Amino acid sequence: MRLCRFELQQTQQIGFFDDTTVIPLAAAAAKVGVTLSSMDGLAAALPGGSQRQQVRDVQQRLAQLPAGDLSVLRVPTESVKLLVPIPSPSKLLLLAGNYSKHIEEGGGKATERAQTFPYVFMKPPLTTLTNPGDPVRIPEVSPNHIDWELELGVIIGRTAKNVKEADALNYVAGYTVVNDISDRKFRPNPGRTQREKDGFFDWLHGKWHDTFCPMGPCVLPADELADPQSLHMTLKVNGNTEQDGSTSEMVFPIAAIIEFISSFVTLVPGDIISTGTTSGVGHAKGKFLKAGDVMEAWIEQIGTLRSPVV
Repeated sequence: MRLCRFELQQTQQIGFFDDTTVIPLAAAAAKVGVTLSSMDGLAAALPGGSQRQQVRDVQQRLAQLPAGDLSVLRVPTESVKLLVPIPSPSKLLLLAGNYSKHIEEGGGKATERAQTFPYVFMKPPLTTLTNPGDPVRIPEVSPNHIDWELELGVIIGRTAKNVKEADALNYVAGYTVVNDISDRKFRPNPGRTQREKDGFFDWLHGKWHDTFCPMGPCVLPADELADPQSLHMTLKVNGNTEQDGSTSEMVFPIAAIIEFISSFVTLVPGDIISTGTTSGVGHAKGKFLKAGDVMEAWIEQIGTLRSPVV
């Protein structure tokens, strides 16, 4: 069962998520007679976390409850505020150019995996991570070329250093939906003296605006997903499908990404890796976000991350 963080009556809780309702984990545990110790965030309920076995026990016993008993536990999602699953990761790492179709729609030429390496960049997590349903804010400093990027997010569950690809998925706690919002034409100091690296840093800084990384609405535990490389994914703007792809299109699959990053950076529980986007971004079509738009980023088996634009 998918897990989420939410706020109800000014109290932050963890719960089971099923699109239209949440079941508070604490209430569920009490109902089925499982004792849960104090839980340090959602990561504790995921593979690698200290409470994973207890959460699985609750889940198994819930499945045996009569439908009437289960319905009493359900809270409509419109009655709660969904929260970013992992609110303060030590690292928020993202992939650029990890889908061949996305590279090609931007005018580039896809390169075979053996001939290249993953392009990894970072976003400041505390100011870019945005709750499901909370708005993406168009920046006043550069408002006209704001774009969407639907991505599969990977949450690390165990400390990983020098991990090999064959073993890398054993270090994953769960999967979520990420929308890597991008300012395609950010150009600080337009009257500047041009330097060789200006174009790269314009691109990089355009990733960093506040609210530019919605994430959620939930996490699919890694031990409940056999193959993360076969998930259908779509992104809609105002109901119109803009991106339609699959995680099978990645140049570097998740396990290879973890091997690469962990070869020179220690990954710790709660770190997030967003694995790149498929084709269909606005920049390739001359379409950009404006106030009043609503994005719906969906990944199979995980759910829909809804983000209004203001």
